[in-house]
Amino acid sequence: MALVSINQLPESILLEVFTHLPARQLLLNCRPVCSLWRDLIDLVSLWKRKCLHEGYATEDWDQSVADWKVFYFLCSLRRNLLRNPCAEEDMRSWKIDSNGGDQWKVESLPGAHGTDFPDPKVKKYFATSYEMCLKSQLIDLKAEGYWEELLDKFRPDIEVKDWFAARADCGCTYHIRVQLASADYLVLASFEPTPVTVHQWNDARWTEVSHTFSDYPPGVRHILFQHGGKDTQFWAGWYGPRVTNSSIVVSHRMTRNPAPSVAQP
Repeated sequence: MALVSINQLPESILLEVFTHLPARQLLLNCRPVCSLWRDLIDLVSLWKRKCLHEGYATEDWDQSVADWKVFYFLCSLRRNLLRNPCAEEDMRSWKIDSNGGDQWKVESLPGAHGTDFPDPKVKKYFATSYEMCLKSQLIDLKAEGYWEELLDKFRPDIEVKDWFAARADCGCTYHIRVQLASADYLVLASFEPTPVTVHQWNDARWTEVSHTFSDYPPGVRHILFQHGGKDTQFWAGWYGPRVTNSSIVVSHRMTRNPAPSVAQP
């Protein structure tokens, strides 16, 4: 019986096979095989099918997608880049920049003179003291799987969120600073709002702080996230702002139309 080349299969069958293969394997191992495979793997329709197959889009998807291949990779990489955001691992993964007063402490929700968090899955928070407490994480985007062309030519939105609350019986001041930096740590974009002061005898309500970096300069390779604060009464213990459920997510959305380019894994 004569052997039949896989390339003799209908293109629709080859596309179906490619739909089920890992994306990086497609680009690194399959695309260089021959011109037919290269042309099929470069088809917009293949990457749209892969997005549908993985659940990144639906048949009735009505949002504009500039590049389905880039969209696929951004969706597949999408996650919270901050580790231990809800204090489930004590202070692990956080760099302590300032540890004033009685220092940082992890407590369980709702805490003394506190309220429950809006998301019941969040069980703990980080508590600050009577002198400045700040902690941070530095994210290496290339180490997290984002390659230079993706960051520089497509510049996907970077979404930052944080939550803080005061104790009802004590005032506090909350700080947050987020910076996008180059490979050599030059700051290219920054979010550093005026510190928020909450007065004593408040409702202890949890407040979300959010910011989206869009159309930032090329060259971003790191993200610095820092937050914390202190109480305003100078009381011994942990009466400063409470923080939890922080997140940094590289979105599949892009607020600019990038120049045509070939995305590499």
